[in-house]
Amino acid sequence: MEWVLLIGAALLIGVAKTSFGGLASLSVAMLALAMPTKESTAAALLLLITGDVVAVLRYRKAADWKLLRGLIPAVVPGLLLGAWFLSWVDDLVLKRSIGALLLLFVLIQLAMMLFRRPQEAEDAPPHRALTVSAGVLAGFTTMAANAAGPVMAIYLQLAKVEKLRFLGTGAWYFLIINVAKTPLTASLGLFTPSVLTTAAFLVPVVLVGTLVGIAFIGKIPQRTFDIVTLLTSVIASVALIGS
Repeated sequence: MEWVLLIGAALLIGVAKTSFGGLASLSVAMLALAMPTKESTAAALLLLITGDVVAVLRYRKAADWKLLRGLIPAVVPGLLLGAWFLSWVDDLVLKRSIGALLLLFVLIQLAMMLFRRPQEAEDAPPHRALTVSAGVLAGFTTMAANAAGPVMAIYLQLAKVEKLRFLGTGAWYFLIINVAKTPLTASLGLFTPSVLTTAAFLVPVVLVGTLVGIAFIGKIPQRTFDIVTLLTSVIASVALIGS
C-alpha cells in the first residue's frame, strides 16, 4: 500500500506540473501517508524539481516575467519563516497550519470573484499587497510542506492569467524557488539515504505524469481549467486540515 501511494503521488506530481498545479498538494498529502511527514517533504522536493524542469522546457516561452519579478523577492522571507517553522512544530500542526492558510487564500479568491465590478479591466495587474502576500505565503508553504501550488494557482487566477501563461509563469517560479530551498532542506538533515533512494525510483513515474498532463491540457477549455484549478486547491486545503 505504501508503494501504491508513492507511485500515485509521483504520477500526480508530473500531471500537476504540466496541467493542474493544485494536484501537487494532493500528492504531498499522499507522500506524507507513506513516509514520515518531514522526510516526505524532502522526497517531494526532488520529485517536484524533476517536474519543474519538464514544465520549463515545455512552457518556458509563455512565462510572464513581470509577475515573476514581483513575486520572487517576496519568497525569500517566506522560505526562511517556513524553515524556522518546520524546525519547531510537529507534523500535525504543520499540515493543519498549511491547510488553513490555503483555505483562507481560496476564500479570498472567491470573494474577489463575487464582488469584482463588471467594468473592472480583465488585464488589470494585481495589487502590490496581494503580490507580496502571495510571494511570502508561497515561500512559507513551499518550504514547510511543498504546498505552494494552490497559492500560486489562486494568485495567477486573480491576476487574470490565461492557461498557457499560467503554466509558463508557474513553471519558472517553482523551478527557481524549489532549487533555492534545496540547501535549506539539506541543512535540516532531511535528505536521508532512504529519501534519496525512494526519489530515484519515483523520478520515471513523474516523467510519465508530465506526459499525461501535456496530453490533457491542450484539450481543456479556459473556463474548465479555472474551475478545476480552484477545486483542486479546495480539496488540497481540506485534506491537509483534516489529516
